[in-house]
Amino acid sequence: MSSLSTEAAQLPSRGVFVRGRLGSLVAVVPLGVWTTLHVWDNLAAFESPEVWERTVTRHSHPVAHAFTAVLVFLPLLLHIAWGLARLRSSRPNNTRYRGYDNLKYLLQRVSALGVLLFLGAHVWLAYLRPRLLLGHGERFADIAREMRFHLPTLLVYILGTLGVAYHLANGLTTFAIGWGCARPAAPRALGPGGHRVLLRAAGGELARHLRALARRPRLIPAGAARRKAAGRIGRRPGQRLGARRLLCPPTSVL
Repeated sequence: MSSLSTEAAQLPSRGVFVRGRLGSLVAVVPLGVWTTLHVWDNLAAFESPEVWERTVTRHSHPVAHAFTAVLVFLPLLLHIAWGLARLRSSRPNNTRYRGYDNLKYLLQRVSALGVLLFLGAHVWLAYLRPRLLLGHGERFADIAREMRFHLPTLLVYILGTLGVAYHLANGLTTFAIGWGCARPAAPRALGPGGHRVLLRAAGGELARHLRALARRPRLIPAGAARRKAAGRIGRRPGQRLGARRLLCPPTSVL
């Protein structure tokens, strides 16, 4: 009875379960969709600077600012609070269990911290500072100059974009599993060279089965068995089975 009560105490409560599902839903539906659209809108830079500014930084109506704040920044703050609470309550165990899923778990937490720092700098430099201090949206010439002549800015944007991509992709996977849209894969414990170990193990298992098949006695049809037994009758020692009998001895050439 004590073991059952201990296991029941270790199970997550209903409130924790509901908060986790709502947190993942808020992260995917507003934030994931908006992030995908934002990255797609930035591709307008391949057309012209004017198209990029009109697509990314300008809002056609003042209500759009409030709509962006409610649809994006409020869910973002909720997701940050939820994620920090999960970071505080859970710890990675990669030193004890060196599995692929544990590695993804660790990378998701590390990317979350990196993305948090990147988004803080990006929101201030690209959204708040131009509007609050300069009185206009971000201009393409400013960001292009920073990308071209300031290497830390370029590296931060590259690493930040990669971190956002991984965090979103892994989050979509866990969201699909958590909401029952997909089944989790079998646990994989692949360390350095794990694929080679698996291939060698599979090759050894295949060779073992082939040797077992080679040692298994083969079934011979009844007719073939009779012919084989008849061929052995009158056979001299050392004579091959089925060899043709010479009608006359060979003559030597004079």
